[in-house]
Parts: sequence; structure tokens; C-alpha cells
Amino acid sequence: MYHGVINIYKEQGYTSHDVVAKLRGILKQKKIGHTGTLDPAAEGVLPVCLGRGTRLCDMLTDRSKTYQTVMLLGAVTDTQDTTGTILNENRGMAETLDEEKIRDIAEGFVGPYSQIPPMYSALKVNGKKLYELAREGKEIERKARPVEIFSLTVDRIELPRVTMTVHCSKGTYIRTLCHDIGEKLGCGGCMEYLLRTQVDRFLLKDSLKLSEVEALVREGRIEDAVIPVDQMFSGLPEIVSESGTLDRLLANGNFFAENQAGRGSAVSGAEDGSLCRVYDSRRRFIGVYEYRAREKRWKPKKIFLGGE
Repeated sequence: MYHGVINIYKEQGYTSHDVVAKLRGILKQKKIGHTGTLDPAAEGVLPVCLGRGTRLCDMLTDRSKTYQTVMLLGAVTDTQDTTGTILNENRGMAETLDEEKIRDIAEGFVGPYSQIPPMYSALKVNGKKLYELAREGKEIERKARPVEIFSLTVDRIELPRVTMTVHCSKGTYIRTLCHDIGEKLGCGGCMEYLLRTQVDRFLLKDSLKLSEVEALVREGRIEDAVIPVDQMFSGLPEIVSESGTLDRLLANGNFFAENQAGRGSAVSGAEDGSLCRVYDSRRRFIGVYEYRAREKRWKPKKIFLGGE
């Protein structure tokens, strides 16, 4: 069984769940999970967690993301992208908009932003997904949610299309952003294309299509593409056990005292709340621990050893 994270290029037409299902067949293992839904029409970076790496899913879902998108001005749809039914059109106005005004309004969304989730989304209300209600012809009131646009660059304007690069917080709907920009411009807008180019450390240039993963499996080189779990925390200092006593504590997921720590860059000078990677004496990765200064001990924060 493989344990870690693999950077998948999700192609158009697949859901994120489709990718997981296909990988289960390719890798011959069941314990696989994705780290954030991409719409079927979207493509790009989708980190997928394998084996013990699935304990990382919630952590990676929370990371910021970067997208390249094409906004189509002059069209409003029920899905807020071009796959939906057109509700309103104003192409004439869209094609005569001032480019400077487009840039000013689009870039004005940078910063904290209250966004109303679209009806065609996987968010659940009273146990039912919004898109299921939308398909039944129902529309319910949705509360605005706080998101943040860290940066937005207008790369190209070829009216009625505007190409943008957006770096944003988790939970941001790019098609809703396009809809909101179009609304503020007065002509309406929707998303025509979406490419996710980065999720945290995972870059588009390093992502693999499912066919490429299959090829690596045939060649016996798939492990080259799987990032080990501990490398996801490579920026943290480490502690490595040098005793059987500490090994036993670690194997049971217990805390350990400051004076029980073995060797490593986190052994001395830790501040309250600081994190480190912990390994046993066989150099097996145990998990991430947090230092409690008052108690002078390291407490487990996320354990990765054990379980399949």
C-alpha cells in the first residue's frame, strides 16, 4: 500500500470522486481521498492522499489555492458558468466596456469578501446538497460566507472575455467571483474556463494525468511520484528517538517529557505551541507534536503511524 500524497492533474469531464475511484483501480488500494472538489468542467491540480496520507486531507483542504480563469461578460447563468442555462444576456454592453473599469472593479475584490455560495454547489443544507435542490427547481436562501482574495491579476482582456489569475482562500467559488464582478460591471458575467494551478506546495507543472500514473505503475516507478507524509511537514524541526522507552511512548501515541527527547533540531529551545516532526529510533515517522512549555512536554497533534 502507498502512503503519502500524489499531485494529480484532474482533466475536464471527471469529478474529483471519479479521480479517486480510478486511482483505486490503478493503485489497487482502497484508502484514497481527495483534498477539495473541482467541478467536472474545471481542470488542474488535485492533491490526492493515499493510505496513512488520508489523515492529511482536512489539512490540505484548508490551504490557499491559485486559479487561472476566463470570465465571460454579458451572460448570467443559473450555474454561474457556461454549462448552465442562460438567464440574462447583455453582450452589447459587455463588448463596449472600458478596459480600465474592468481592471479596477475586478481588482477591487482583493481582500476579505462575503460570498454567497451558488445553488449549484456541493454544500449541504439540512442534509441535502444544494445542487440536488437546484435540480429539483428549488432555490433556498444561502448565507454569505467570509472568503479572501489574496491577489487578482487581469492577464488579458479580449471582450467579452477576461482572463484572470486568482489566489484565494479555501471555500472561494471562482464562478461566483465571476458572477459578482459581472454584476458590479452592470452587464452580468459567468465563468467560461477554470484551471487550478496551485494548491499549497503542489504546482501544475508537477501534476500527473491518470494515464501518466498508469504508466508509472507499469514501469514500477510510481513511488517516485508519491510524496511521503513526513515531507509535507519538511519545514518543521524534528526529534528522533534514541531509546526504547521513548519508542514505546511514541508507538502508543503518548506524550513525552522534554528531557526524554532524543536528538534533532527541535530538542532544545522550543517555544510554547511550537510544532515538530517526531520519528522513532528506526526513523519511522510518528507524527506532528506540539510543545507545552508549562508542562515541559511534547503532546501529539496529528499521529500518522499505524493503520492502513
